[in-house]
Amino acid sequence: MTLKNAALLALVGTILITAFLVWTFVFDVINVLRGVLAADVLFSSFIYAFGCFCVALFFYVFHRVQS
Repeated sequence: MTLKNAALLALVGTILITAFLVWTFVFDVINVLRGVLAADVLFSSFIYAFGCFCVALFFYVFHRVQS
């Protein structure tokens, strides 16, 4: 497996996890607005989604740089 293929595989995996965490963040926002969840959950959910987005962005740039 080449480095470019490994970067692509990592990118696909982190995109899937990012989509799941953003979906969870949206549901957490809705539940906070309904009053079902405390606002503390929203902060940690945002940090997880943002962190995973940054990792996906890193793998995207890394994959583009490999030639």
